[in-house]
Amino acid sequence: MSNIEIGPAGIGPVKDVEYTFEEFSGLGIHVAEIPFTYGIFIKDKKVAEKIKEAARRFKIGLSIHAPYWINLNSEDLKKVRASKQRILRCCEVGDWIGAEKVVFHCGYFGRRKREQTYKNIRKRIKEIQEDIKKKGWNVKLCPETMGKINVFGSVEEISRLVKDTGCSFCLDFAHILARDKTVDWRKIKRLFPKKEWHCHFSGIEYNDKGERHHVKTEKKYWRWLLKNLPGSKKITIINEAPTPFDDSLLGIEILKNDFTDSN
Repeated sequence: MSNIEIGPAGIGPVKDVEYTFEEFSGLGIHVAEIPFTYGIFIKDKKVAEKIKEAARRFKIGLSIHAPYWINLNSEDLKKVRASKQRILRCCEVGDWIGAEKVVFHCGYFGRRKREQTYKNIRKRIKEIQEDIKKKGWNVKLCPETMGKINVFGSVEEISRLVKDTGCSFCLDFAHILARDKTVDWRKIKRLFPKKEWHCHFSGIEYNDKGERHHVKTEKKYWRWLLKNLPGSKKITIINEAPTPFDDSLLGIEILKNDFTDSN
């Protein structure tokens, strides 16, 4: 399945990026996501340009994960503004380094009803898109499917955002499994007809409230995912396990040995 690329959430120390990307390329890793999940650690444009050049040289497609502390549905408008600024800062850095996708968690329902939550998040995504357009940044917003039932981000909600705003998306299949207790592949293919999918994956532990935490991606999980992914789409899979580099290599090995030339 040459339409699938697998890589880790993480690029190692920024100062070692040329060595890291050379190693990635030699091992068959051609995608990676920069995790700004606990803070945006690339702040210097010159440093960003070195990352962009190394990614270009070793053919590594990059994406960014925005900080966790984002809530576009907060009742506190200061928190909404701060959330928007964090996403926009990621978009700016993404433009610097050539990362076309910025993944983020939309927010929480809180005391608001689902429909009002949806309208608030949709409105704020459109506002962010306007700012991106004004700045001329070449990035796409990717709201992510979420793993807890009290958090905005079901497959239906993310699909609706895509239709209403023209944004892109991130399908986290571990989250979908934790939230819904199953993955309805037919429904997901119907809800996300676009030719390109940006995805997250790992092993996961969950309960009746949804996701508990990510765990190692065992072979059976990789085989389950790769067996069900549509062969007609261009798919990026970012591994978010506690050991994303090792788990990505395992996924690449299984993809090469068990799914080559399959659909």
